[in-house]
Amino acid sequence: MSKTPLHDVTTANNPKAEVKITIPNKHIVNISGEREEHINLIQKLTKSQIIARGGEIVIKGTPEQTGKAEKVFHHLLVLAEAGINITSASVSYALNLDHHRQNQDMGELTKTIYVTPRGKQIKAKTLGQRYYIDAIRKHDITFGIGPAGTGKTYLAVVQAVAALKAKEVIRIVLVRPAVEAGEKLGFLPGDMQEKVNPYLRPIYDALDDILGTEMAAKYIERNIIEVVPLAYMRGRTLEEAFIILDEAQNTTPPQMKMFLTRMGIGSKAVITGDITQIDLPSDQRSGLIDAERKLKDVEGLSFCYLTRLDVVRHPLVQKIIEAYDRKWV
Repeated sequence: MSKTPLHDVTTANNPKAEVKITIPNKHIVNISGEREEHINLIQKLTKSQIIARGGEIVIKGTPEQTGKAEKVFHHLLVLAEAGINITSASVSYALNLDHHRQNQDMGELTKTIYVTPRGKQIKAKTLGQRYYIDAIRKHDITFGIGPAGTGKTYLAVVQAVAALKAKEVIRIVLVRPAVEAGEKLGFLPGDMQEKVNPYLRPIYDALDDILGTEMAAKYIERNIIEVVPLAYMRGRTLEEAFIILDEAQNTTPPQMKMFLTRMGIGSKAVITGDITQIDLPSDQRSGLIDAERKLKDVEGLSFCYLTRLDVVRHPLVQKIIEAYDRKWV
């Protein structure tokens, strides 16, 4: 992408700027979007005027408006050159990065972290996700804390499968508090597996997507991958295992301590949770919050925080999280 400032005339009362950008023909559709929906979104959110003529884009507005829009197009071109399909979420994320003055190295999002058996390339969709992946790779214990939709569990499962394929571990153990913190399963119909399956479904879904349904089922049948409720972890020691505790905000401090002390030699653990969605009784402290306070200075583990900027679900999810964070009544 090349840029040519046409003119940049600034006065005290009426600052104006105009920037021309040239986009390679092969990336025009991907960056502009269907019916130029991406251009319209950038124009709306930066309050600039954008005129597209084939591969030439002219941005008009104040220096701040044109500068912000120009940076967004630069980010999108990095993604396009890496073969990434740009969506409206990609555009919104690039705009949010600029607004919050974060490190804007979008090149990190072009790196493939895993390729599924069907050839799907899995990549971090936000810089927060990229830092989370790096933290998991560098530390034996990683806490991934953030709101719904930030990919905490999915990316942890991706890293677990990658470690298994690379023979860094010999098994994967996926753990979740079932039903409620006390794990009172007796009132539900069926045997124990039938009781807990609905609460472990998000983990099964991630496995199916990453490994394929048949391979995931095969690994589970051979006990290479074990999916269990938290209560079943008591008394065990797991060596050469990749252990994931999901929905950790719904553990009590004793349960969290019990889980963390299951690690044996050659094991790695990831603990994920959303401290804004705690289902424990009001008089019980969350084991995730307790661990954050007690373990923050322990070497060898990492606390990685994802935010609403890292939400990769429907764009409305980010707005919903933001609205609840404002604590409107």
